[in-house]
Amino acid sequence: MRHGNKINHLGVKTGHRSALLSNLACSLIMHKRIETTLAKAKELRVFVEPIITKGKSDTTHSRRMVFSSLKNKYAVKELFSTVAEKVGTRPGGYTRILKVGFRQGDAAEMAMIELVDFNETYTVAKKAAAKKTTRRAGAAKKVAAPAAEVAPKAEEAKAEGEAAAE
Repeated sequence: MRHGNKINHLGVKTGHRSALLSNLACSLIMHKRIETTLAKAKELRVFVEPIITKGKSDTTHSRRMVFSSLKNKYAVKELFSTVAEKVGTRPGGYTRILKVGFRQGDAAEMAMIELVDFNETYTVAKKAAAKKTTRRAGAAKKVAAPAAEVAPKAEEAKAEGEAAAE
């Protein structure tokens, strides 16, 4: 039974797995989108999201912590400059996993993992701040006022119609 064993070992030893996740994380940060197997993508999401969160605070300590995980100074530089700038306001959920089918050779389920803020197709453009509307009683009076203006005009038109008929 697997009680309490939440890590997916991916069929490799610990050193190989940590190197694999580190390399995948560096590739994801550098290229913003990579294609891999679904199991690796799910493990990569768990590995890279805390790293991106650390990248939001640009301190020497956080740079050292990220470098100890990634082991690539170019990826660390990209994370703290480009990626952190885009995800600065996002509270979490920096990655998206999309299933893309099955690999021809061994029928492994493939997935594309990408950084959410760097895909212009799926990101919704922020609208200009619209005026807030309320549902309070005071707002109803403002809406009712134009209807009151319409009613006297209708009565005037009716009176003119009667005068023309006579």
